[in-house]
Amino acid sequence: MTFQGDGPLDTSGVSGGGGGGGGGLPGGIKLGGGAVGIIGIIVAVLFGVNPGDIMGGGGNGNNASVQGNGADPQLQEQINSCTIAKANSDVVCRVVATSNSLNKVWPTLMNGYTRPALRIFNDNQVASGCGVASKAAGPFYCPADQTVYINPSFYDELSGQLGGSNLPLAQEYVVAHEYGHHVEQLTGDLAKGQRMGAKGPTSGSVRIELKADCYAGVWANHADKGPNAMLKPLTQQDIEGVIQTAQAIGDDTLGMKNSDGWTHGSSEERVRWFTTGYQSGDPNQCDTFGTNDL
Repeated sequence: MTFQGDGPLDTSGVSGGGGGGGGGLPGGIKLGGGAVGIIGIIVAVLFGVNPGDIMGGGGNGNNASVQGNGADPQLQEQINSCTIAKANSDVVCRVVATSNSLNKVWPTLMNGYTRPALRIFNDNQVASGCGVASKAAGPFYCPADQTVYINPSFYDELSGQLGGSNLPLAQEYVVAHEYGHHVEQLTGDLAKGQRMGAKGPTSGSVRIELKADCYAGVWANHADKGPNAMLKPLTQQDIEGVIQTAQAIGDDTLGMKNSDGWTHGSSEERVRWFTTGYQSGDPNQCDTFGTNDL
């Protein structure tokens, strides 16, 4: 249990459903699926920035052409009925509550913060402004439509096959990481990183991903404090769950021993940058572009 209190959650800007179709990549993104497929692609798109860019295409940015596709009335009803108390037992509501917390914390840390949209989907694929992505891609942020996409079934893969934690804060870290990409979009760091290359130990992709990890730590530092606190005081066990997850999804842990192919950074780097953000609570300490000692 991490959230405190009760009452309805703000579900404005949160939609439910996936489906295919919609403007996106030429021919769409065809990603692997199932237990084997997710291992094969996870080093490239897990917690990814833009599946269109990563897979060699580009989204058309036409949000209107994709957001109406694949609406799921039952899932939308579940989203709309979410409360803070439900977030402690229902994974969909946990994602929504985490977004609420992020949207409370980030305006206090960044002038000009605007909320991203959030799309939760249960289908095997989802249409986004960056293309049609399989659920095997894992959660991702699409800058073309400034939307975070999450399939809650990913958490089963994360804690089961990949060896991450199933503790609530570890799941919330996933959401916070994607919102970190949105902050990078607002500051221009996302475009800066994409110009610096997609692979390698000091590539723009790695810098973007580690900065989002750090931003997730910054959020965690503030999420249980002050008038905007939605989380109960975090425990060492909570933080250890995030660290376990960060260790499980480093490029080296996922089998990419040659750092020339890295896109997200090593396990040690992911843990270190999350910890930097969490211990400092200061977004300015997340300057992954100002050092080669990642």
